[in-house]
Amino acid sequence: MPHYLLIIDRPEIMNKDFELFNRIAHKLLESEKETGVVKPVPFDSLKTLLDLDLEEEAINDEQFEKALTDLVLNTPRTATTLFFNQLFGGRQSKATLGELLAVFLNNSMYTYKVGGPMIAMEKNILNKVGELIGFKTETLGTIAAGGSMTNYMGMMMARDKYDPEFRNKGKQVPLVGYTSVECHYSVAKNATFCGIGRDNVKKIDSDEHGKISVSALETQIQKDIAAGLRPFFVNATAGTTVMGAFDPIREISALCKKYDMWLHVDGAYGASVMFSDKYRHLMEGSHLADSVTFNAHKMLGTPITCSIIVTPHKKCLYDSFSNEASYLYQADGDDINPGKISLQCGRRNDALKFWTMWKAIGTKGLGEIVDHEFHLADVARDYIRTNSDYTLYSFDDSINICFNYKGISPEMLCNRLYEEGKLMVGYGKFKGDTFIRLITVNSGNSEKEILNLFKIIEEFADTLS
Repeated sequence: MPHYLLIIDRPEIMNKDFELFNRIAHKLLESEKETGVVKPVPFDSLKTLLDLDLEEEAINDEQFEKALTDLVLNTPRTATTLFFNQLFGGRQSKATLGELLAVFLNNSMYTYKVGGPMIAMEKNILNKVGELIGFKTETLGTIAAGGSMTNYMGMMMARDKYDPEFRNKGKQVPLVGYTSVECHYSVAKNATFCGIGRDNVKKIDSDEHGKISVSALETQIQKDIAAGLRPFFVNATAGTTVMGAFDPIREISALCKKYDMWLHVDGAYGASVMFSDKYRHLMEGSHLADSVTFNAHKMLGTPITCSIIVTPHKKCLYDSFSNEASYLYQADGDDINPGKISLQCGRRNDALKFWTMWKAIGTKGLGEIVDHEFHLADVARDYIRTNSDYTLYSFDDSINICFNYKGISPEMLCNRLYEEGKLMVGYGKFKGDTFIRLITVNSGNSEKEILNLFKIIEEFADTLS
């Protein structure tokens, strides 16, 4: 019998692999508890420290377990109490359970025939998100492989609404779009994908907090119209990557209506405030948007990725992404065959991990996660404001805390902390200043972990002098 037949998915083999998973997961959890972040392995040393080669012949179980365990235990740990480096972090148990079940089921979410009740589960999420945003008409949407892709879908719908023949014949009208200088880098990249061109997305100055200047936006729109261009799209950011600022959506919407433009809200980072009674006001006016993106894998802590886009314009979603495929869509109607409105064909079930968490803790529980993260940010800002060795650059109502300590180079300090395996925190730049950028998205942290971060920074900084 060929050897590969001995390792296929038989119940006894799968149960054995589950036991292996549990052993490795237990070691990882214990290691996270003991050491926090992992000290990075220099890339050039990986070959000698880890068994990464792919051999011609099978290896035995003991060798396999060691190779896999070593790989896992030397991978950066994004769920520990010492990881503050990205716009995601932590680990939500119920969401992780949903992710494991989605992998085990291995459905593809393009037809009801192969997705079954998972299709209805995903539709419920999308409808509920639309309700929370405040859309007054029927909401339609999808889940894609990351916020860059859902932002791309928003731009595509805007393009096709204002130049319906673009998708068939290519560029017919000189379209021009707008976004803040503080926007996510995917906006310019997506203009390339859409055939709009990077130069035809104008970046508008921001205020002292990083919010787009609405007056500068209108000035640029008028200038472009006078030059014979066709404004078609504005990207508003709900939670900028550096300062955590929220653009004034209602004011931008008024301009979009005045000049007949599509308003897309990139809330990949910050739109989770929709679940919080206390902080929902930061997205005031989002119900006026034409499309909204939000990532449950950021502030809400589901495993990567869970990126959602919703729109009240059902026809636009179908116009931009629907394509017939008789070999695929062989049963049921379009409403329960979401491959018709997806950027992808094969699409993993990223909805289940979000549903399991939402189902377990409720909408109020999701709001409590958001509120707790803002509370942790307040704790950090209060500490900085009461310590003269620190300089604070950020503002209230943001979970991005930007600061410097004793004038030490933030690039050097952050890199050295990472290299020594002390903690992971990044740095950012805004209006000529460079600073440490602390992100409090790990809702598993408490005040103790936030204050411990400052203690580590202070003690480590003393060793540099």
